Amino acid sequence: MSAEKVKEKKEDQNEEKKKDSVEIELPELTRPLEKMTVKELREIALEIPDLKGVHAMNKQDLLDNVKAHRGIKAPKPKKASRSVREMKKQIQELKAQKTALAAEKNRKQSEILRRKISRLKKKTRRAG
Repeated sequence: MSAEKVKEKKEDQNEEKKKDSVEIELPELTRPLEKMTVKELREIALEIPDLKGVHAMNKQDLLDNVKAHRGIKAPKPKKASRSVREMKKQIQELKAQKTALAAEKNRKQSEILRRKISRLKKKTRRAG
């Protein structure tokens, strides 16, 4: 009879643990979707009824699906403010100024123009 009481006690303790774990609920996540972790996004995505393969998705896929479900539109990507031709024209002008400054032996201004030219070249590579 004492063995039965021990089993009952263990069963009661197990049931209490199960109740405690079920009753704990996560607070509503109020952070922006982009700042959430993949785990948090998966929890949200699992609530979407027609979405399948949630665990195989990466963060960007999860974000896109959750935003689509909630009706959030993604912002359009920004266009280059200037065309590549305009930037290359400016590079040529800056090169001419740089050679003139080099002839005057003005190293500081020449170095500043060199950096500006370098930045513009990078922009043309990205835009092209």
